Amino acid sequence: MTDGIFPLIIETGIGVDLTGDDATKAAIRAVEDTIRRVLFPRLQELLPGKDRANMRVEATIAVPGADRVDIDAVRARFPYGQVTVTTVEGGHRQPNGLRDDSGHEGVILIAVAVISVGW
Repeated sequence: MTDGIFPLIIETGIGVDLTGDDATKAAIRAVEDTIRRVLFPRLQELLPGKDRANMRVEATIAVPGADRVDIDAVRARFPYGQVTVTTVEGGHRQPNGLRDDSGHEGVILIAVAVISVGW
């Protein structure tokens, strides 16, 4: 086993907030989309000390309004590891055809996550 392997695995996902224009909600959903579709059954055996706490996780999330994302709320969605979350301006914002009581047009907010795992 070689120390300092990063990344070993890269996975992607998307998250959408259909009506709330909530960058944090879209970012969390992108992370959840990514982690709920993957299983690393033997990864723990490769980690230093065979401890998931030694797993390194880096999440980069592209979303409109990246500066509005609650990084701690996103980080809390990861069950293990030393997690770093970075947000960048990106993703997509699209009118959703709805208007609120004051006449403001609603939007669909789409976030894209790239998550790297290793040690």
